[in-house]
Amino acid sequence: MIAAPEQRRVDAPLSSALLAHLDSQIDSARRLYGSILAQGKAIRSRDVEAVIARLSEVKTEMSMRGTLEQQRTDLLVRAGIALGVPAPNVTLEAITTLMPANEAAQARQRSAELRGLLAEIAREHGINRALMRQELSFLDHLTRLIGQEPEAGYGPAGADQSATPTHRVVDAQA
Repeated sequence: MIAAPEQRRVDAPLSSALLAHLDSQIDSARRLYGSILAQGKAIRSRDVEAVIARLSEVKTEMSMRGTLEQQRTDLLVRAGIALGVPAPNVTLEAITTLMPANEAAQARQRSAELRGLLAEIAREHGINRALMRQELSFLDHLTRLIGQEPEAGYGPAGADQSATPTHRVVDAQA
């Protein structure tokens, strides 16, 4: 006789908490994404005050995301106990076995939306970092020109331009 697959009990409070948590994660990710996009716009327009303001928004949202991560850990621990596995081994698919089918489908959809938002945030943040590096490199170049400092690195002849220039003065009498 073949044993039927193990049936788990639906954990309605866990299901509700997971869906609420995913909604909170999505809301936070949307705010973060908006700030990252606004920061990119400010970088492109060279609006220093706006760049700093957006950076402050990003920092604030990231600290709020720390609270969300703690809630996520708590949910994984609860699910791990219900599933009989350690929290680090709990997957979304495993948690959905504790949920009613319609809520499990909602959780999968929200999780996919969150992953997409986080991928976009990472992409835009990478673009912003590259733009900032480019702007800072340009400012470094301008500063060196104004200060009549040599560029770091090697010149066309291969000489190290960052070395202290040598001045030779000949004081000779015939």
